[in-house]
Amino acid sequence: MTHEAQAQLDRPLLDAGELDLDAAQRVTYVLRQRLRYDYDRPAYDLEHRLVVVPRAWHGNLRRRLHRVEVSVAGARVCNRRDAYGNVVVQVGVDVVPASIEFAVAAVVERVGPRLDAVLPASALSDQRLLRPTRLTAADEAIRELAAQIRADSSDHLEFAERCCAQVRAAISYQFGVTTCATTAAEALAGARGVCQDHAHVALAVCRAAGVPARYVSGHLLGDSGTHAWVEVVVADGDRARAVAFDPCNGCRAGSRHLPVAAGRDYTDVAPTSGRFAGAGRGRLSADKQLGVTIAA
Repeated sequence: MTHEAQAQLDRPLLDAGELDLDAAQRVTYVLRQRLRYDYDRPAYDLEHRLVVVPRAWHGNLRRRLHRVEVSVAGARVCNRRDAYGNVVVQVGVDVVPASIEFAVAAVVERVGPRLDAVLPASALSDQRLLRPTRLTAADEAIRELAAQIRADSSDHLEFAERCCAQVRAAISYQFGVTTCATTAAEALAGARGVCQDHAHVALAVCRAAGVPARYVSGHLLGDSGTHAWVEVVVADGDRARAVAFDPCNGCRAGSRHLPVAAGRDYTDVAPTSGRFAGAGRGRLSADKQLGVTIAA
């Protein structure tokens, strides 16, 4: 990494709580994230998948630079883009004696007011955004909620706004009661969960009503972990745009949200996943810092 790039990463962070980021015409975000796995026995033939690098473009957010470092010498690292335009980092290691750490750093810049991601008009009929997945399959309760919201909505945008508010009211935030395998139907029935569950329920409701929508993984300023929200696809002239809603917080996603990846559900964009051979067990620990260095 060049000295200039390192200097961008090393800029002092501003007090984000004092900033009106929506009014700023230029915002620079700095992301640092660490993911560490500790094993009680050696792990062999490790193949790991990371979706932690922000997209090159998302609306008018532009990734200026990024770096992914792997702590184990000799690790094979390959970057590729998936079918949704996300950066996927594949890591291969023959032997991990005790631990492995992935360190991520990125700088993302926005020039001008925050804009929705522009999509081709074909996104409105993209079956990947309309068909339910295992995690977003509708049950009777979800279909009833979708029908109720649709009856009160004049278009997809109004539907999305009402859906966001209804899901926020239906599910109380509680950590540790759901897992990454919890379905939307289970989360709605239990009425408790985390941002991932709010997003899955919102997606299930949208898809049950024929409204195209996608799952977004990323970060929220002030939160220590990762975050998830949804983007609902609406018509915009001869194109389409992805309007971001955060059902966990019951609001539009805005300048305090930094998207990393988008897909059908959590499975497509899980930040960290993989496999290894051996009899040992791995334990994940993570920390993250997202801050703003320029807001003008």
